[in-house]
Amino acid sequence: MNTLLWLRTDLRAHDNPALAAAAEGGAATALFLAAPGQWRRHGDAPAKVDFWLRNLRELSRELGRLGIPLKLLTVRDWSEAPDALAGFCRAHAIGHVHANAEWAVNERRRDEAVASGLRAMGVDWTLHHGASLLRPGTVLTGKGDCYRVFTPYARACRERLRTAPPRALPAPRPQAPPAWRADPLPAAFEGFNAPDDAVRALWPAGEAAAGERLAAFADGVIDAYREQRDFPSLPATSCLSPYLAAGVLSPGQALRAALAANHGELDSGKAGAAAWIGELLWREFYQHLLAAHPALSMRQPMKPETAAVPWRQAPEDLRAWQQGRTGIPIVDAAMRQLLALGWMHNRLRMVAAMFLSKNLLIDWREGEAWFMSHLVDGDLASNNGGWQWSASTGADAVPYFRVFNPLSQSRRFDPDGAFLREWLPELAHLEARAIHDPSPMERAAAGYPLPIVDLAQSRLRALEAFGGLPRPPAGNA
Repeated sequence: MNTLLWLRTDLRAHDNPALAAAAEGGAATALFLAAPGQWRRHGDAPAKVDFWLRNLRELSRELGRLGIPLKLLTVRDWSEAPDALAGFCRAHAIGHVHANAEWAVNERRRDEAVASGLRAMGVDWTLHHGASLLRPGTVLTGKGDCYRVFTPYARACRERLRTAPPRALPAPRPQAPPAWRADPLPAAFEGFNAPDDAVRALWPAGEAAAGERLAAFADGVIDAYREQRDFPSLPATSCLSPYLAAGVLSPGQALRAALAANHGELDSGKAGAAAWIGELLWREFYQHLLAAHPALSMRQPMKPETAAVPWRQAPEDLRAWQQGRTGIPIVDAAMRQLLALGWMHNRLRMVAAMFLSKNLLIDWREGEAWFMSHLVDGDLASNNGGWQWSASTGADAVPYFRVFNPLSQSRRFDPDGAFLREWLPELAHLEARAIHDPSPMERAAAGYPLPIVDLAQSRLRALEAFGGLPRPPAGNA
């Protein structure tokens, strides 16, 4: 029987349950369904789509060595997916389609429509779970509810993982290739121009590159992760998020590397490894919430009462934030890093998000969309979860009255101003004591703007806006 692996954000040959099942079930073919119109509707970044394409090229070569051709179909959006898959299966005598589950609402509706169409024509359909350590919906409270607080959720995950860690799946054995060949891949997908070569070089494509980066991190950098991860000028984070978001690296591979570095311990042993495992569980938590609450995919707040926040309509302030011209050095440096690299240090994502949603009192959804349109590691669950955390609208979010002071954050996590000097060259000549908040004279001489908002007054404005909201019903806090 001919089988089909429908590739999505699982661009790897190893540790891929859908690929393993397709290869076991018969003569396997892989398919990638490009949907540029859907990607534009989702606001996906050109850098991210280019990263997908570059990884597809590497994966096509690897699959070719296994006798599995990679085919490419292009549709306008997901509404065309059922007919496209049905036509492909009919033309290639496919008897069984395998895919790894995705949890955003558009993708779930797409899969339901595809599955219905395939089954009507006698083609089997199986969803696997290769994008998370534990399947969303299987980690529940004692009452059978979805966890809304991270700490008990993470505790339950660790208990499950201690007794049933995800097993590693090798790449399938080579097979006799079918009669058709792999399709050539385009230089770019329509409407998604590639970033410059310097940015591409930061994110080399392929499983080998992802594995080397993971090994280098686990082989020493991870030891200082807990102490150094919040300092943006230090090479103290894994920089693996694009590979996890595109599925070039599986969460199981990441977890096993951390466990190997920590003698098998999940939450004890080396503090750095335990802290990084905790971050992997935050990623799981946001997937768990996205699967349980489809409204999150539709840009709705997790806390319904926060839909009444009186967000400001301030397009000039929003534009200043987007372009890194707010007059708050740490925020501007972070936003310029995003524009240049398609990536931002995680501590700075929180600082920039809280500044927009609290100090500027601009709707967090504006920031969520801006991040997604630029991030090479843009992931709906993690991006939405991070923004709702910072804006105090999400599950287990920061309390609304806790507002980061960006100047304090800057002095604490970039004490010598090294990060600021890298991204704000006009301020590079200033001493460490001045660079975090230059005087009006220093700003004028450097051509750097005055702050667009008073931090103290804007904090009080945010407290008033959130404090005036109706209290949530009992049990929904």
